[in-house]
Amino acid sequence: MNKSDVYKLLDEKQQIFIDTADKIWGDPELSLSEHNATKLYEELLFELGFEVEHAVAGIETAFAGKFGSGRPVIGILGEYDALAGLSQKAGELEPCEEVAGGCGGLAKGYGHGCGHHLLGAGSLAAAWAVKEYLAATGESGTVIYYGCPGEEGGAGKAFMAREGLFYALDAALTWHPGTANEIFTGTNNTSMQVEYTFNGIAAHAAGNPHMGRSALDAVELMNLGVQFLREHIPNTDCLHYAITNTGGISPNVVQSKATVLYMVRSNNVPNNKKLLQRVDNIAKGAALMTDTTFTRRFIDGTADLLPNQVLERALYANMETIPLPEYTKEERDFAAKLDATCPKEEGELPGMGAKYDPEIRKKVSELSDGGNATLNDFLCPYFHSGEQSPGSTDVGDVSWQTPTAQIMTATWPAHSPGHSWQNVSGGKTGVAHKGMLYAAKVLAATAVDLITTPELLEKAREEFKVTAAKGYDCPIEPDAVPVPVEEML
Repeated sequence: MNKSDVYKLLDEKQQIFIDTADKIWGDPELSLSEHNATKLYEELLFELGFEVEHAVAGIETAFAGKFGSGRPVIGILGEYDALAGLSQKAGELEPCEEVAGGCGGLAKGYGHGCGHHLLGAGSLAAAWAVKEYLAATGESGTVIYYGCPGEEGGAGKAFMAREGLFYALDAALTWHPGTANEIFTGTNNTSMQVEYTFNGIAAHAAGNPHMGRSALDAVELMNLGVQFLREHIPNTDCLHYAITNTGGISPNVVQSKATVLYMVRSNNVPNNKKLLQRVDNIAKGAALMTDTTFTRRFIDGTADLLPNQVLERALYANMETIPLPEYTKEERDFAAKLDATCPKEEGELPGMGAKYDPEIRKKVSELSDGGNATLNDFLCPYFHSGEQSPGSTDVGDVSWQTPTAQIMTATWPAHSPGHSWQNVSGGKTGVAHKGMLYAAKVLAATAVDLITTPELLEKAREEFKVTAAKGYDCPIEPDAVPVPVEEML
């Protein structure tokens, strides 16, 4: 068996994985509450011949499917959590909630606005194809599909990394749905989320206000203190908050309980921990000023991403070799109509390279009709970067324990925003399915390269030894436990 046979297998069995993606789309579950998705994947992994492990790292919705023996051990990462506030009917050209029939998370207002229904199924398709290759050839090697919950607030991979899970791998591969076909490169901010709940004393706000101690006042003073902190932090750092409990709706009652959730970002984990200490001190000050007390609950944290150029180039070589998806007139027409509903930024071009490299920008402008194309049906030029982006991902935690790389493929129209109703609407189209299958082929082919070309893997690991020389500093506090997003709604 060779890589061409792997592609043929994926074409023949694609409906299994398309159906899986569509089922996950139709029953969206929030981070760390993906119980139905977990059951579906574990049953499918068993049917496909994998050895299945449930509740990996003690997380009920984390799992693994393993096949093979010996080295190299290649991990392929999957996700399957949805987002709140994004219930949307498929194939519509305007916001339109899908709640009829009370179907799962859709009835609760959830939706797959980040495409994790595709991510999980596409990664499983890749892992299965590698399994078939190993079974047919008898090559030494092991493939592990990791079901990673809670990327959208929960940091499932970081909790898994805290247990040292990914040190056993020789490399890890993954992908993400997007609007362009490209290598995902560069690094990103770390992130930590902490919930602060202030406790005061209720009292009649007019009759005996002096007896009350307002928890809401404490929250507001904490927020004010953080606003002043913003002036005195590096421009790489970010501070976000949401008041999740204001203490009730009665203004004539001194609020005895109020909660605020903070997300703190910095360029690396040590700096993030220092910044979080400053936010903790502001919470202490707010409690002192209001004569209240507070409890602190660590929610999650993610590390910065370590790019691996050797793995990136291996992935890109397969992206160049494997034919890009071909689209029907109907698929292009719908993509164009959905794209017309998307916000557009003047001079915006697809791909990371177009932001930083003038030559790539020129090439991408030609390929995308100056950024006006409604579907990016081309492969962006290869681009490697160490540039820091402001967002965060728990793939970063994996990248500190093993060489890691990822790609993005076009599963939505060219200008579809992240976490949008447009993404949900287009999540079951042929464009989405074809982008998922293309990603599966690229991941599977690259895994085969790593299995059959020891020197390629050795070069990736040599690069990793240099970039990860400082060692993994886990952003998850030792006594923290995973917190389902539904608990904070």
